[in-house]
Amino acid sequence: MNVPIAFAVILVLVGADQLTKYLVLTHLADGSKMTVLPDLLQFRFAANTGAAFSLFTGKTWLLSVVTAAILFGAAFVLVRGLRNTGTENRILSSRAEQWALILIIAGGLGNLIDRIFRGYVVDFIEVLFMKFAVFNFADCCVTIGAAVLIVSLLFDLFREGSHE
Repeated sequence: MNVPIAFAVILVLVGADQLTKYLVLTHLADGSKMTVLPDLLQFRFAANTGAAFSLFTGKTWLLSVVTAAILFGAAFVLVRGLRNTGTENRILSSRAEQWALILIIAGGLGNLIDRIFRGYVVDFIEVLFMKFAVFNFADCCVTIGAAVLIVSLLFDLFREGSHE
């Protein structure tokens, strides 16, 4: 994958995130709920001024600065990794790690846009079969990206250890 394609995918994912949040604000901000799967999943608007599980509630500026720094670092690693794919000493050792960073950047950017322009993150996905935080598409991107990155890095670590 090359850098322009990676950033085009990021823009598409951020666009999807912002579109879903716009639809939630347009149709569910009045407190109504939308059942997706009865007893399993519903959509309802929740304004989150914190981070995951409402940690750091009210610290929007701090979360914005930290998110921006992480995004800058992830984008740097992604660009450098994509440009150095033919060298022996690669930063990103697999396509999985590239996709993981793309997902993390897109999700982080989607929530950063909310914090900067709304003062809160629009959350709306609520699982009903267990007590869990309300979340959004951007959160899904970050979570999936982080999981893929961790699994890929662990796989690389074990693979390197088995060659010794």
